[in-house]
Amino acid sequence: MSRVSSGPYTRRRRKKILKQAKGFRQSRSKCIRIAKMAVEKALTYSYRDRKTRKREMRALWNIRISAGAKTLGLSYSRLIDGLKKAKVALDRKILADLAVNDPSAFQQLAELAQGSLKKA
Repeated sequence: MSRVSSGPYTRRRRKKILKQAKGFRQSRSKCIRIAKMAVEKALTYSYRDRKTRKREMRALWNIRISAGAKTLGLSYSRLIDGLKKAKVALDRKILADLAVNDPSAFQQLAELAQGSLKKA
């Protein structure tokens, strides 16, 4: 039986790693051993930070809603409670966008929330 060369497969595997390491600095994009570790670390960070980004965005939305509510004399928790009691089904992303880009609509929602708090 003839000997099979593993050259094409090895080269393909190494090229895949170096392609992922493109843009890394110095030997992290050139030397296969260092590039392999760098790519593995980068993939670990990107997986972790996809989860973290969701958490950070929700915190940012909460801060924006809170700031918008404070200008109208409401606290964040009272606004959210009032909107739930008024059966307004807007998520925090939309509320934050309204607070920043359309203050008049946000003010109407806040008034609706205050009205539903007084009834309950």
